[in-house]
Amino acid sequence: MIFVTRALRRTGAVTGAAVLAVSLAACGGGDSLEKSRPGAGDGGSGSGGGKGTLVVGAAAFTESKILAELYAQVLDDAGYSASVTTVNNRELYEPSLEKGEIDVVPEYAATLAEFLNAKVNGPKAPEEKPVASGDPAATTEALRKLAEPRGLKVLAFGTAVDQNAFAVSREFAEKNKLSTLSDLGAAKLKVKIAAGDECEVRPFCAPGLKTTYGIDVTGVDPKGVGTPQAKQAVKDGIDQLVLTTTTDATVESFGLVFLQDDKKLQNADNVLPVVNARDAGSPEIAAALDKITKVLTTADLAELNRKVDAERAKPEDVAQAYLESKGLLKK
Repeated sequence: MIFVTRALRRTGAVTGAAVLAVSLAACGGGDSLEKSRPGAGDGGSGSGGGKGTLVVGAAAFTESKILAELYAQVLDDAGYSASVTTVNNRELYEPSLEKGEIDVVPEYAATLAEFLNAKVNGPKAPEEKPVASGDPAATTEALRKLAEPRGLKVLAFGTAVDQNAFAVSREFAEKNKLSTLSDLGAAKLKVKIAAGDECEVRPFCAPGLKTTYGIDVTGVDPKGVGTPQAKQAVKDGIDQLVLTTTTDATVESFGLVFLQDDKKLQNADNVLPVVNARDAGSPEIAAALDKITKVLTTADLAELNRKVDAERAKPEDVAQAYLESKGLLKK
């Protein structure tokens, strides 16, 4: 049950409490499926194909498309014919994954766990009986218990994580000797947060900063989550803290630094593959995808996002260059 607003990027139409409970949920609007890469069913790309076809689902935002390309290309390299299909939101692609219309999706442990919690136990479950926590192993285990009865296989999680994060100006951090959110609480400084207006009430934003870290939050400046305006306000000293995400690659360019969430206020949204157990549950597929999971870091993911969003590179191109740089493609 992570905080929200990135839900606007990842979940589209999550119902009721699930929107409140599931942050960083995959999203977009509409109900279209868009094939963004040749592959399964049309001859494939790369050297794959001999072991059969696989469809990798991507949600309609940059990071998901990059992850889907990483998955598809290592699967191609392992001898499968893999295609990437963009499905706008989790409400659409998760049922397709259960049915086997999609074989593989890149996911986020805590977000999917609470999505399935709401689906299985009712829309209030993520608020009243959350299953996710700041512990990635425990969160992933809770996810597996919900996913397996639905025919889904949850593969290993890695160190790459995309979740809410807070940043301050480098000058503010150095002046007050801050590296963690605990440091900020101990400093007894008054801070205003540049974030979405719902930060006032969300347990993983202002209320959580107060109760978990003892931070003296004086108010919320509703400039949005991770927007240029929000980061500029902190850079200019109008606000002291900005809510963004761990894979925000522009923080440094604004002269900002992240403060470590050392008490794990945020739930563990580590990146992991989820597959249809019947059609894509083989050890060979898991081994291919695990190659990415083992090497991909949060910093890597932020840089890949930056190349697509800032440099207008194509997700398939940055994915290929990354895999080649890590020696993960034989061809």
